[in-house]
Amino acid sequence: MTKVLLTGFEPFDGAARNPSWEAARLVADNPPEGMKVTPARLSCVFGQAADELRAAVRDTDPDVVVCLGQATGRPDISVERIAVNIDDARIPDNAGRRPVDRPVVPGGPAAYFATLPVKACVAAVREAGLPASLSHTAGTFVCNHVFYALMHLLAAERPTARGGFIHVPALPEQVLDQAKPSLPAATVAHALRALLAASTRRLDLRTPEGATH
Repeated sequence: MTKVLLTGFEPFDGAARNPSWEAARLVADNPPEGMKVTPARLSCVFGQAADELRAAVRDTDPDVVVCLGQATGRPDISVERIAVNIDDARIPDNAGRRPVDRPVVPGGPAAYFATLPVKACVAAVREAGLPASLSHTAGTFVCNHVFYALMHLLAAERPTARGGFIHVPALPEQVLDQAKPSLPAATVAHALRALLAASTRRLDLRTPEGATH
């Protein structure tokens, strides 16, 4: 049985719901075969979210950790490839914090790559009939903060565990007046089940998923 920790965020920036947490709960209620999925909700607060993530990893001892976050405006399941060691907030977090040009981990590496087979994860979501892409930036808000904190933790203390970060679109009700793409939480959960099934693949695919800009 593969133990999976699947995290989502609380609502932020005045929203009532966060699709990352809604989808995480649905996956945990009906996990892929052969997997035990434990959900954890993280605060949308710099520092506090990383502390909560570390506690959840300690409590669940997972083989795979996948953190989820909302990316309003993105049209698909975005599998993040790289976390950077910088907090640079355009808007305040839920505690009013707004760090600028501050490292996530002082003295830490400039960046970490996800240790999930990211291209295989993208392919699995597409094979499930849903849009997906490989993303080369997780931003510089709390999502990237958690992604970097996760990869730093795994590199230092749990090198055999795999980890990564997935951005998901807004919920339909969040963008009714914004003409932006969205996906229902149940659809995102379906995509995530396919992604998790691919997450234990030993070798990644050798397919072009690079960016030209």
